[in-house]
Amino acid sequence: MKFEKSENGTKLTVRLIGEVDASNVTDIEETLLKEIEGINDLTFDLSKLEYISSAGLRVLLQMQKTMKSKGSMTIKGVNDEVMEIFKVTGFVRLLNIE
Repeated sequence: MKFEKSENGTKLTVRLIGEVDASNVTDIEETLLKEIEGINDLTFDLSKLEYISSAGLRVLLQMQKTMKSKGSMTIKGVNDEVMEIFKVTGFVRLLNIE
């Protein structure tokens, strides 16, 4: 798993690539918490994400809660496999997915 980021002022876009699971979620979470300092518009591009575990879902939910008080968070580019995970877990109702 890796991710790429693109920052433009107070807007940050994070592209998650590969798989997000228990083996790498701690590093992702720590990095994201540092990266969102001063950010009020966070976008996750999941077009290259192949799988997300419950640990990864927890991080997205945490980012959603954090960004709610700072601005907004959007998820884009969700493929069919990851969307099915969002649907089964009920996350389609919790996250702002475009």
